Amino acid sequence: MLITFQSPATADVVMLRDLAQYLLRLVGKRLDTRGVVLHDELPRAVSRLEAAISDDEKAGIARESLQYSREHRHESDGGLSQRAWPFLDMMREARKQNADIIRGL
Repeated sequence: MLITFQSPATADVVMLRDLAQYLLRLVGKRLDTRGVVLHDELPRAVSRLEAAISDDEKAGIARESLQYSREHRHESDGGLSQRAWPFLDMMREARKQNADIIRGL
């Protein structure tokens, strides 16, 4: 199932439900049928997602330093930053414009 995030500050961001649920959990929200990330919640949400991305990147560097062979790498799965950047960009722009983000099914 697809989840659409909308804000007057940006174009819509559409993602799979599992990813949306994961990202929302990272920023302290739950995936309900509809919901809002208020503009005053965005600074904390952006900080939390940026911290999660940083932690994920550090873990990736640690895995690489263990010199796993190519068979053990998950190259097709992409890191959190790659999967989260559209949502993070949306939150940053909405924060700049004091806009809310609305989500729905």
